[in-house]
Amino acid sequence: MSRSHEVLWSIGELAERAGVTVKTVRFYSDRGLLPEASRSGGGHRRYGPEALERLRLIRSLRALDLPLPEVRRVLEDEGAAGRVLEDAVAGRLRELGSELRALRWREAALRLVGESTPAERAGRLRLIGAVSSPPSTAPLARFWRGWLPPRMPARATAAFLEVAVPQPPDDPDPAQVLAFAHLHAMTTGPCAPGRQPQPDVHRVAGARGAAVLYAGLAEAYELAGPQLRRARDPFPGEALDAYVAVYASVYGGRDTREFRRLLATRLAAGPRLERYWELTAVVLTPPGGRPEPTPGSADDWLRTALDQDNAEAA
Repeated sequence: MSRSHEVLWSIGELAERAGVTVKTVRFYSDRGLLPEASRSGGGHRRYGPEALERLRLIRSLRALDLPLPEVRRVLEDEGAAGRVLEDAVAGRLRELGSELRALRWREAALRLVGESTPAERAGRLRLIGAVSSPPSTAPLARFWRGWLPPRMPARATAAFLEVAVPQPPDDPDPAQVLAFAHLHAMTTGPCAPGRQPQPDVHRVAGARGAAVLYAGLAEAYELAGPQLRRARDPFPGEALDAYVAVYASVYGGRDTREFRRLLATRLAAGPRLERYWELTAVVLTPPGGRPEPTPGSADDWLRTALDQDNAEAA
């Protein structure tokens, strides 16, 4: 079909109409993103109106910071109801979300350094310099996987990690940055020689017994959570009953007075991770808010309630 009556532009004319440079038109044309209508007798490129529309679309997509491979996929998307564009935009939104979180984290880290005393700065710089931006929870998860009994079922491990590993806030304040950096250092540092990471009262339950134990403890902690949020002193009740019941179930016993006394003794002899949970509470608590309950603070509350219950019974 003859194109003799069609409007055709040279590369310079197309660039002028689109408000771009000749170099830009040549760049997209060389990469096959911009169709040529024909060539002049001297071999110069000629473009029709569809090239102008295509060039404007390319510029809009690039203004959204879509990479060239994504731009190509969008341009080649024929009859797919814009699904390729939707996917590309959704992917870029995810990337931007991560970039924004990283920027907010860096801003809070800079504020932390700026607010530090000269004596604090060197140590804090080392701490925050070891944490990625945005921060990763992978080191914390590895720490807990080493703490858990080997061969614990995958679903139980995932459920445990969900409550044990705090997610860093998207918009942290300096105190939260510092707390997370301390958690990172704590969980990536070497363990003390001969240290038993897991309490004997948990370890002897075995892999499958531990899965049942941690699921039951999570329920007990959930029951204790409202009391912690109200800052109520520990007391015997439904949460403590659930706490003792899961230990009794794992050990094949019953919730008796003697069992409660024995359980309190065993729990008191185990190692504690108090510093971990203190830092976790800082990471999870919005600035100025009441400290959020953690498995550690809930366990402390329930242990005190158990000691109180045993004392009253005696």
